[in-house]
Amino acid sequence: MSNRRTFIKKTALATAGLGLGLPAYSRTQVMGANDRVNVAVFGTNSRGEYLTGTFATADDCRVVGIGDVDTRAIAKGQQRVVEKGGKEPKGDQDFRRFLDDKKIDAVVIATPDHWHAPMAMMALDAGKHVYVEKPCSHNPAEGEMLVAKQGKTGLKVQMGNQTRSSVSLNKVVQEIHDGLIGEAYAGKAWYAATRGPIGEHEPAPVPEWLDWELWQGPAPHQDFDALLVHYNWHWFWKYGTGELLNNGTHEVDMCRWALGVDFPERVTSTGGRFAFDDAWQAYDTQLAGFEFPGGKHIHWDGRSCNGMPLWDRGRGAMIYGTEGSVLMDRNGYIVYDLQGKELRREEESEASVSMDTTGGGNLDELHIGNFIRGVNSDEKLNSNIADANPSVTICHLGNMAQRTNSVLNCDPATGKPLDNPEALALWQREYEQGWAPTV
Repeated sequence: MSNRRTFIKKTALATAGLGLGLPAYSRTQVMGANDRVNVAVFGTNSRGEYLTGTFATADDCRVVGIGDVDTRAIAKGQQRVVEKGGKEPKGDQDFRRFLDDKKIDAVVIATPDHWHAPMAMMALDAGKHVYVEKPCSHNPAEGEMLVAKQGKTGLKVQMGNQTRSSVSLNKVVQEIHDGLIGEAYAGKAWYAATRGPIGEHEPAPVPEWLDWELWQGPAPHQDFDALLVHYNWHWFWKYGTGELLNNGTHEVDMCRWALGVDFPERVTSTGGRFAFDDAWQAYDTQLAGFEFPGGKHIHWDGRSCNGMPLWDRGRGAMIYGTEGSVLMDRNGYIVYDLQGKELRREEESEASVSMDTTGGGNLDELHIGNFIRGVNSDEKLNSNIADANPSVTICHLGNMAQRTNSVLNCDPATGKPLDNPEALALWQREYEQGWAPTV
């Protein structure tokens, strides 16, 4: 989205897909059509830096604040806005100062996972709309609280599972629901990368550029560990959620969307840390299964350190039906018959980044445009938090089954494990004193 003309073109492509199952566009006056939405971005070191540039070039949007505990990341976010033609936004290591600013309408959250839901709820309490990166929670209880908080405030909350804004996937998912491949009964989701070893913990003095206490925030506090900052926190349960939520959220969500299911009734998982002997706490290999009422199921194949692709793709989702199959990824879909013969395919108008940790491309632009219009003119969000949260909870359940080495029998209305105290103990987390979120 290099300029306004490109954005308008993409908006036209998205709205042209309304008859293909995309959400309807309402011009109900919320802030006033064509008003600028003032945005503050929280977390701009990697993924957030890219999102900053995309928001900075979105129609009817202006990035006016950069909040990050790392002063170097603040500078990167500010520079990205200027490079995109905007005025240098204000920067602050303490995001809470932006919550107090009445001129800010919405916040973008691209922090470590343990901050996503608590920060989003604080923003809602401050009257801000929220765009929160996946996963929307560090644990299932936070997801429940965030959904409740959004319902209480009535403000917009969109999760960053940007495939929900794909024109081609909205089309084919509707066709699947209408019987394109007969009865769609199963989905396979996968992610395969070649991550290297991370080494061991690195106790060290706190760098002068970092507010370490605020980086930890709601998590129980500890001494500084250089290994965690700024990416390897993903692989430690105290702050991250492993590959299943780091990347699997996208493809598991594709499967859930196509199959039309919500919470599972049975969850299994197997795997471990096999590739390297280091401090990595989560799993580099995981095979998880999710069974839903009515017999439908989703299978997750996650490999952080073995990039052997499936169907020539490092990531994607395959939907199986009684009369054929559909392969879906960020750039479109392919329909097959029962023998695997290709029947037809459709691609997105422009490519999206698939395996890079910063993401980017067409789907980000469409998803962010949808959010801005949702705030500005009440367009229906493509991934509102009430619909996004079940996909995240499903992935949490996969990790819970693996961590407890047990089969989870769950309440299909909520996803909560039944008669499994060890798993239920992982439904929520322990918080640093004074930081526990509330509805």
